Amino acid sequence: MPEKFLIVIAGPTAIGKTKLSIKLAKQLNTAIINADSRQVYKDLKIGTAKPSLSELSEARHYLVDFLPIHTTYNAGQFEKDALNLLDSLFQEKNVVIVSGGSGLYIKALCEGMDDIPKVSNHFREELNRSYQDHGIGLLLKELEQKDPEYFSFVDKSNTNRIIRALEIIRGTGKKFSSFRNAKKKNRDFTIIKIGLERNREELYELINLRMDLMIEKGLVNEAIAIKNFKNCNALQTVGYREIYDYFDGKYNWEEAVRLLKRNSRRYAKRQMTWFKGNPEYHWFHPENFEDIFHFIQRNIGNS
Repeated sequence: MPEKFLIVIAGPTAIGKTKLSIKLAKQLNTAIINADSRQVYKDLKIGTAKPSLSELSEARHYLVDFLPIHTTYNAGQFEKDALNLLDSLFQEKNVVIVSGGSGLYIKALCEGMDDIPKVSNHFREELNRSYQDHGIGLLLKELEQKDPEYFSFVDKSNTNRIIRALEIIRGTGKKFSSFRNAKKKNRDFTIIKIGLERNREELYELINLRMDLMIEKGLVNEAIAIKNFKNCNALQTVGYREIYDYFDGKYNWEEAVRLLKRNSRRYAKRQMTWFKGNPEYHWFHPENFEDIFHFIQRNIGNS
């Protein structure tokens, strides 16, 4: 039985993951599993920079554009879905690509998820109501009081993650951090992790250009079309949150665009911090395709 390889292509928003992954998939004659937590949803096309129909036709893509907006989907479910897919794909290929910027999804697939118990849905409903009525401030105070360890490193702007931690704390009476297990699960495939990076000025310029292009393509109309779902977790994120706050009169259009770009740059910075914290990544400029391809070939050949 030939050895199986999972090629991880990770990096911040707008870095060039889609273009590179498609080029690699064509060279390696394989498929791409999406690891972007918002691109799994139907109807979120422009605001998530989902691959175009043309791009999707160039290589087989999985776990993209398949869920309704109101569906709750998390890293644990992604782990199960991606592993099931890999079981099937490895029957015909010995190399598969996973590409995305959601660090927790990639971590779940490569290392396994922590063993976190299920709790009643009413805890999440309570927390969502609190967030809608009072904003994130009260929830952050509660998390700091009840689990200072987790509070010390969690992304304070990631509402989904804050609510997830608090629902477990309320539902179990224990700290969320107590369920986090550092032990990695064994996988029956070899993982090669490739991180994409550009200098900061170059990346930030690309992010600003992408936001302008999203607006040009119809981001506002997309947000209007799905406005009834604006309180769903998928839309409490950069790209939609700023548009809905503009609709609600919190600021004018110029400020909405400024915040859209600023928050996207900040998100990219957090993504880079996450991925750079993992020494298993090998870093390349996304346009150095030959170097990346030869690196993969060497690692596959030497294993």
